[in-house]
Amino acid sequence: MNCTLLAFSLNTCANTTEIFAGAIRSMNHGEVETTKTYGLRGWKLYAYIIMPSALRRSLPYYSNEVILMLHSTTVAFTATMPDVLKVARDANSATFLTFQSFGIAALIYLCMTFVLVGLLRLAERRWLAFLRPTH
Repeated sequence: MNCTLLAFSLNTCANTTEIFAGAIRSMNHGEVETTKTYGLRGWKLYAYIIMPSALRRSLPYYSNEVILMLHSTTVAFTATMPDVLKVARDANSATFLTFQSFGIAALIYLCMTFVLVGLLRLAERRWLAFLRPTH
């Protein structure tokens, strides 16, 4: 279990770092220069301008990372971590109802994915409203 947690943590940290670094690099330089002319420098510039803007802009990409992490937990059942797929495999070996046990596991993953996608889309709609076209 420790190796699985370490591998998932390192993978997610690397992807998240690259997502946030790309969001910071893609910021408009005029936005940063404008805040510098108003006197924001150092940590205040990062805390009030750069990080909130980067977090908002990286939200769609980070939501993909969350969904990929949910789906990659199925790999963890090989390391005997109890997840949905392991429980389905155990139910299949006990009852020999392959379609039912793995079908229910697929429906559980589908529901979890839809709930996560719905929550992340609500967050995007709220925090990225300034990017939508005006009517």
